[in-house]
Parts: sequence; C-alpha cells; structure tokens
Amino acid sequence: MAELKETFACVPSTERGRGILISGDAKSNSILYCNGRSVMFRYLDRPLEVKVYGEHMYPATVARYSPNGEWIASGDVSGTVRIWGTHNDFVLKKEYRVLSGRIDDIQWSADGERIVASGDGKGTSFVRAFVWDSGSNVGEFDGHSKRVLSCAFKPTRPFRIVSCGEDFLVNFYEGPPFKFKLSHREHSNFVNCIRFSPDGNRFISVSSDKRGLLYDAKTADMTGELSSEDGHKGSIYAVSWSPDSKRVVTVSADKTAKVWEISADNNGKLVKTLACPGSGGVNDMLVGCLWQNDHIVTVSLGGSIFLYSSSDLDKAPLELSGHMKNINALALLKGPSKVILSTSYDGQIIKWLQGIGFSGKLERSVTTQIKCFEALEGEIVASGFDNKVWRIRLLGDQCGDADSVDIAKQPNDLSLALLSPDLVMVSHDTGVTLLRGTKVVSTIDLGFTATACTIAPNGNEAVVGGKDGKLHVYSVMGDTLKEEAVLEKHRGPITVIHYSPDVSMFASADSNREVVVWDRASHEIKVKNMLYHTARVNCLAWSPNNSLIATGSLDTCVIIYDVDKPADQRITVKGAHLGGVYGLVFTDDHTVVSSGEDACIRIWTVTPKK
Repeated sequence: MAELKETFACVPSTERGRGILISGDAKSNSILYCNGRSVMFRYLDRPLEVKVYGEHMYPATVARYSPNGEWIASGDVSGTVRIWGTHNDFVLKKEYRVLSGRIDDIQWSADGERIVASGDGKGTSFVRAFVWDSGSNVGEFDGHSKRVLSCAFKPTRPFRIVSCGEDFLVNFYEGPPFKFKLSHREHSNFVNCIRFSPDGNRFISVSSDKRGLLYDAKTADMTGELSSEDGHKGSIYAVSWSPDSKRVVTVSADKTAKVWEISADNNGKLVKTLACPGSGGVNDMLVGCLWQNDHIVTVSLGGSIFLYSSSDLDKAPLELSGHMKNINALALLKGPSKVILSTSYDGQIIKWLQGIGFSGKLERSVTTQIKCFEALEGEIVASGFDNKVWRIRLLGDQCGDADSVDIAKQPNDLSLALLSPDLVMVSHDTGVTLLRGTKVVSTIDLGFTATACTIAPNGNEAVVGGKDGKLHVYSVMGDTLKEEAVLEKHRGPITVIHYSPDVSMFASADSNREVVVWDRASHEIKVKNMLYHTARVNCLAWSPNNSLIATGSLDTCVIIYDVDKPADQRITVKGAHLGGVYGLVFTDDHTVVSSGEDACIRIWTVTPKK
C-alpha cells in the first residue's frame, strides 16, 4: 500500500492587474483558494495539512464556506457554481449555471439560505442571488454595465447586497427579493473588492483609483474614506475586516499591506504598513488578503502567502509558497537533509524539506522555462525551451553563476553521467548531442527522433529511445557512439528511460502506457506485462535499493512495482495528481515523491505487498 504522508500545496492562481478574493473558516482556521481546477484547503496553524477539491470541469475562480462551515460554494470560469460538503468526501449537493461567464465572487447570507454570485455575463446579467438548495432567484440585479468583480451580503438583518466592478460603480440592493436601490460613482477606476463589516454596520469598497471608501450599511450613504495622506501608491486589490469590525487590512500593487483603524467618524487612520518580503519585483505586488482570527493573510502576485500576527504587527510573517504551474520535474539533492528540488514550466526552482515543506525559491538571474533537469551536490544541469543547456551552481539557498550553451536543437530529454558529471547527453529530433561541461563535443544524427535518453553513471554506455518505440543501446567511445543493440518491445514513442542505481537494469516507458524493465547485461526483459496505466507514462523512478520502480502517468495515477514480483502485485495510487503525474523521485527505499499538473507535490510511504 501507499500512504499519503505530506502534501506541499500549490499557491493561488493570480493574474496581473487583478485581485484574488480568498476566504476562510474561523472555526477550523482554514483558508480556501483556487488553482486550475482545484480548490485548496490550507490550515493556518498546520501548513502541511492540505485538502484538495478537484471536481470542477473548468478552472475554479473562487470558493466560500457557508456560515456554519458545513458547505462550500465554489465558482469557475464557465459561470457554474457547485455546492458541496466539507466532510464525507466532498459530496456534491447542488450545481447551477449562474452566469454566462466567469464567476469572480461568491457570498452566503448570514442564515446560510441564500448565495449571491457576481462576475462576467451578457447584457445586464452580472449578478445573481438564489436560494442555494433550490436555485430559485431572489431578486433582480440591474444597474451594472460591465463585469462585476465583487459582491457582499450584509451579515445582519435587514439583508442587503452590495456589488462593484469594472464600470466604476458601487451598487446597493434591498430585499429579499432584492431590487436595485442606488449607485455610487465616487470611484474613478475599477472597484475591485467590497465587504461588509462583521457587525453589519458599515461596508467598504476599494479601487484601482487607490481609494478606500466607507458607507453606512443600512442606508448606503457614503460616510468616510481611508486616509489618502498615508494611502496606497498603487491599485488596491482587496480588503478584509478584522473580526471585531474595528480595523481593515488592504493590499495593493504598491507591494504593501496596510492596517487601518476605522474611527467613530467613519474614516480610516493608518495603524501599520506591512511590507511584503521579497526582492521588490513585479511578483511582490499584493493581490489578495484575509483577516481571520489572529492571522492577517496576504497573497502576492507570485502566489506567495504571508501570515502575519494581528496582535503583533511587528513580527516577521511566515511565508507559505510553492508552484503555480505544472511541476514537470523533480530531483533529490543527496545528503542527510534530503532536499527535494522541483521545477515548473514557468522556470521556478523551489526547495522542499520533508516534514517542513517550503524551504525557499532558488532565485535565478535568467528565468527560462525548464523542461528537464538533474541535480548534483552543488549544481543543477537543466535544459529548456530556449534550446540551451544550463549548468547552475548552488550557493546555499540561491543560484550562483550559471553557464549555458546553445545546442541549436529543442531538447526532448537530458541525462547526466553521475560519476563523470561533466558528461551530459541531450536527445532531440535528429539524434543526440554530447556535452562536456558547457562545450558541445558532438552532435550525432542517429537517423531517428530521439524522444528519451539515459547515460550510465560512468559514462561508457547510453540507451536512447525513439519515436518509433525502439530502444538503441550504445557504447560511448570518446565523443562518438557505437550501436550495440536495438531492443523492440514498445508499441509507442519512448517517453522515459532510467538505469537502476546499481546499473544492473534499466527501465523504459512509452506513450502507449507500457513499462518494461530490462536486464542491462543480457538485454532480456526482466519484468513484463507492466501495462496497468490507461494513458501515456510521463515519468519513472527507482528506489535506492533497486527493488521498486514507480511510474507516473497522464491518467493521474502512480503505480509502484516490485521488480522481484509479478507485475499484477503492483501498488496503485489513483488520482495522485489532477491532470496527470509528471515527476517522481525516491528519497529512500520506502518513500516516493510525486508531482503533477496540479502544481502540488505529494510524499507517499510505500509498504510492499507480502
């Protein structure tokens, strides 16, 4: 069996020039955010405890707990709202097509009976409120002419709904059934977020015009604003009230969060400016926030989540970070701490530690997209979509000098001779290229498209897989290759090949879902009938003791085989990663790490079948 031990979560999906509206549940001290089709649960006092809801058919955009914490309403880019339980495997209760376009915000009424959703639509249909268990409408929401970015439900009776959006308007509705009452036009740019205070006495709107305006919750009269003297120097993307309704936190494109005291005269006086840790680049813009219990949560454009203590604003924040995009490769830095390195298509390289999680981003002077990489003590060798092979030195928590060489071909795979790490083989559409250091020593036309390759640790042998499904075994003789054997078993393009740690075997996999383990000396098949995936095999990894092999596939599964047992005694982890598994590495004989399109990393403890 394989037991899930840890999940290193993805970060929220963000978009330049737009805020994100995260939410949470005070009782469980958890927050919700979206990435791709996943709705992520993170527990602020237990960062390694993560739950994922992945049932949306389209990318999810926003999710909210019901007031009693038993239900969650989540919306997606298709305009669909799904209502599902927080327990019992997230059982789906209801699903409604609410708008014709993207859902940007969702709010529950305080009694948990109604939901209001806003976003993109057609005509004047940018806001809709409905009874959650029947879907019946509870009002008409005229008054907006463009996308409505945020909406809110007054938490006390008499119920009111407010909304704001790209038409610069703040609209106020009375009900139920809800009907338009009045509009405010004081903002001069997109109004990004609107929120009622928990006591139901006020609401606040924040805008890309750098202003935050305060209103009376019963009459909708504008009563004050956040001090412009200490105000943000960039667009304000989100706002959240403190639980006692006396303060708010705002976040901005100026890379700061500000805590404001709301005075008796309904104006906002600055209490503290919270600087976002980081290098000061574009990704440090702050686009989301939440005030929950003693935590102030901020989210940067790069996806990093910062947890501040509201009772000690001078205390440095805790950073929770990770990948936002598909994690396409994993590597293990040998050593006592078992540092896991991961890279995603956007070029990020992140360090992780078992039992701790996020351990830092490896900042690089040139952020190129990485397709495949291998790690050594003190060095990373990577290839990407820029036709280059990079050697990046590691200096503690940062990337040091990087040398690159343009091989003038799009790399399909890369393999490093671990005992002779100067030697690198790169496969591409016409054959392979051999490098020593960052010098191309030969580019060899093999007469076929080389889709995958592996080179023996001592650098004297290589196996190259082709688009035709054949494996070609070569002796490496100086800067040339001599073909020793052609192995035919696969019925689809080879996707991955790896030698076992003791180099007595090698394993190969193809896009036609088959895996084969070969004896290196005799070239005979050692394990056959490994045909249990239902789609292309993307990755494979060997355990250090050479006894287990793990495979990951587009079918979302990880399968673990024991090479000394029949293939039908495999261990299967179903749904390991939504969208497919793209990276695997063993940290010891019984622990395998996986990554995938869901931008998450999971650590599994493997107990072989008796």
